[in-house]
Amino acid sequence: MWEIYAYQNNESLFGILNAIAAICGSGSYASALGLVAACGFFVALLAYAMAPQKLQGWYWLASVTLVISVLFVPKVTVGIVDKTGGSAVTVVDNVPFGLAVLGSLSSTVGNTLTELYETAMQALPGVAGLPNELAYQRNGLMFGNRMIRETSRVVFENPLFRMDMINFLNNCTMFDLASGHLSPEVFASSSDVWPLMASPNPARFTPISDGAGGMTVSPCPAAYTNLNSRLPVQVGQIQSLLSNKMNPTLTSGAASAVIAGQIQQAYIKNGIADAAAAATDIIRQNALINAINDASLLAGQKVNDPASMLLAVGRAQAVAQTNATWINNGKVAEQALPVIRNTVEAISYAIFPIILLLLLLTSGRETMVALKNYVSLLIWIQLWPPLYAILNYMAMVYAAKDLAAAANVGGGVHALALVTAPSIYANAISGEAVVGYMTMSIPMIAWAALKRMETLGSALVSGAHSLQSMLASSSSSAATGNISMGNTSMDQVSLAPVRSSAFFRSKQDDMTGTTYTSNAVSGLTAGRALANEGPVSKIVDAKVSRHHVEASSRSVATARAEAVSASNEKAAALSDALINANARISSNSRTDGTTSASSESTGARIGELVQIAKSVADITGASEQQVAAVAFGGSSHIGIGIPGVGKAILPVDVGGQVHVEGKKNYSASVSAQDQQINSALSSEDKAKFKAFSDSVSKNSSSLVATLGEQRSGKEIAVRLTESVARSNRADTSLRNQIQFSESIADAYQRGESISKDLAKDPANIDLFERLLRTEGPSSAAELVRLESFLGNISRTPMPISKASRLPSSFDDVRSEYLDAKKELTASPDVENALGAFRKQVKGKPSGGAGLQPTAVPGAKNGEQVRDGIQLKGEELDAKGRAQQGKFDALQVKRTADGHLVSERSLFNSANEQVKSDPDLMARKMKELLEKIETKWK
Repeated sequence: MWEIYAYQNNESLFGILNAIAAICGSGSYASALGLVAACGFFVALLAYAMAPQKLQGWYWLASVTLVISVLFVPKVTVGIVDKTGGSAVTVVDNVPFGLAVLGSLSSTVGNTLTELYETAMQALPGVAGLPNELAYQRNGLMFGNRMIRETSRVVFENPLFRMDMINFLNNCTMFDLASGHLSPEVFASSSDVWPLMASPNPARFTPISDGAGGMTVSPCPAAYTNLNSRLPVQVGQIQSLLSNKMNPTLTSGAASAVIAGQIQQAYIKNGIADAAAAATDIIRQNALINAINDASLLAGQKVNDPASMLLAVGRAQAVAQTNATWINNGKVAEQALPVIRNTVEAISYAIFPIILLLLLLTSGRETMVALKNYVSLLIWIQLWPPLYAILNYMAMVYAAKDLAAAANVGGGVHALALVTAPSIYANAISGEAVVGYMTMSIPMIAWAALKRMETLGSALVSGAHSLQSMLASSSSSAATGNISMGNTSMDQVSLAPVRSSAFFRSKQDDMTGTTYTSNAVSGLTAGRALANEGPVSKIVDAKVSRHHVEASSRSVATARAEAVSASNEKAAALSDALINANARISSNSRTDGTTSASSESTGARIGELVQIAKSVADITGASEQQVAAVAFGGSSHIGIGIPGVGKAILPVDVGGQVHVEGKKNYSASVSAQDQQINSALSSEDKAKFKAFSDSVSKNSSSLVATLGEQRSGKEIAVRLTESVARSNRADTSLRNQIQFSESIADAYQRGESISKDLAKDPANIDLFERLLRTEGPSSAAELVRLESFLGNISRTPMPISKASRLPSSFDDVRSEYLDAKKELTASPDVENALGAFRKQVKGKPSGGAGLQPTAVPGAKNGEQVRDGIQLKGEELDAKGRAQQGKFDALQVKRTADGHLVSERSLFNSANEQVKSDPDLMARKMKELLEKIETKWK
């Protein structure tokens, strides 16, 4: 069995060799061989016929025989040996002998050289020795640096444990460091920080998850005990994930068995840890360092400190941007072998059937040269692993020095600590990046070695050039002095003292263009509208003036008068309803002798109020209705307290009666009578009347039911409802008017005003440009121009519709003119036409009958006209004197300036009416009593 050694590509080689075996054993490929051999035969026959002495035909026949019989026909078994994965040897049968021999020999030579180099490197004493776990054949290029990079990025996977750890660090460890209970210097340089946190302040507390989805608050020592018991499980979970990630070709069990030794050797070889350090301690230290960094970054967010949050984000972005280039270049070193080399190797094996077809077209020396080139390709591929092994060793030696220097905490001690973790991580990824660039020169060096070292110098120079370009791009920003912290600008200070605060942010609206500036601390937001700017403006100013204050005062006075009138009307309606309801209850008692239970309480209250009104009426001499009106908050009016006679006796409605306030007084005795009634009413009596008024205003159903279904009762109920509604409306209007008046007065005292500059509105850009279009040379000229601008403001003329008969163009005007000219030319002579018309109308009477003057017998035509006019004038004078007499009788005279005035007195008329009122009231009273007696009989 022939062996081919694979480096992380045994599956792909297994597939390629099986495919080649299937192709070479198929009938189609045999037909292709026959066709190509026939073509080669005719070509060789033609060459032999033209030059027999060169024996081209015989050379071709010998070459074809050797190729077919040696390289193609024999079939052997090939075993693929995985040098990195540790899996079993995979076997492929029926592989052509030529491919198996050439592939096995070149692969064996390359594998032997690689093993010899790495065995020699592992046998070197001291720091020069290469650990078996870091060998190229086992784990690839720069495995130690990759292990350090991956372990430096580990975090606790369980979210609840990670949250508990961060809370413990913020609530316990941070305060221990601040108080000096835990030395910050010792804590920062310790290679194992977890034991240092074992004795926190017992007076502090931190939340801890209880495992059931809840949280409990525990003292810091109890929280440390809880976390310490859960920590080994979390470290084991991280170690399991690392084993599968760093050993993708091994099974989970095999990877878990080797990961501990790989971590230890990576840290021991690079001088970061000593031989006593266990893999779990290293993983725990890395996870805790990352948790401490996360806790410090989240501290600003917990205390709502935007400045610290912005600084943390800037630092994190700066580190990520700086390391991104190194990490990407390190990926070249990590994936160069499995991608580039393995792909080229698979292609070189896959083209073997094509090489056989091409060899059938050659002969003699050409066949050997073609076969030599194919073998050279296989040897070139197999030279890569030993060169990679040498590069891996050299890079590990130099990286160990850099990482050991980065891990120095002072005093000759090297450890993975808080102060050394960032530099260790940076040196690890930068070392990978350098090796990644160097791997690009490995193929060229191998090709130069295959070509007898003729181009080795150019290959080395090209590799150095690529490294130089990488260094130049990475250091260009630092060389120019520009340092960017993740595109986050902090406190930009220029020579001019202009400072922008990190607490403010601005945003411009996409539609309106308004810029909103908000403060992150206070939450206040200010807007700056999009506006025209220039030396012109057109301002509309609105402010509260004294005229507005006086107008609001007049509105209050009107509303107050309306409220007083409505209150008096309500009081009159209540008093009328009270008296009538009492009469209704008394009448029912006399006729029926029973009272319904639903009206007992209402009737009792009405009776009590009427009894109070009777007692006060006896004292003051006023009627019961007058007393009730005053008690309900109104005023007394001229009338008598007999039920149902209010509207019948008085000439106007109760709502239109003349009251003490808001209208002219009938007599000064009314006010004195109101005062007398108020004095006679006690406070308890007034309270009872007020309570009854409030209850009826809210719900008048019981009182309406008491009034009965008769016409008078319904009228009183309707009048009561209307008066209550009017009073409520009047009170509401008065309150609103008072509030409005007070706000107007306050605004006037403060001098408030509202103004808008129309020229700054972007919607009025045309107005703004017209104002800017012409600039006057002086203030006087500019004033004239602006006054002209104001004077020219007018409405836009209406466009002429198509239906109008006006001409719409100059051609229409010309055609109208020519038509009119033709009509003028065709018309008869104007003078002759005028003379003929005068002859027709001469001697005919003018006007109608109504315009003819009055004829005077015996007078001539002109005298008749004058006499008629004189008669009409005399008639008009007589009518004027008659009207003047009527005005004199009404005492209407004309003043010196031509105005008409009257000397009649409204007060005298009122007195006359008052004199005649008693007789009228007596007659009405007599008629009413007669009707009542007739009805009762």
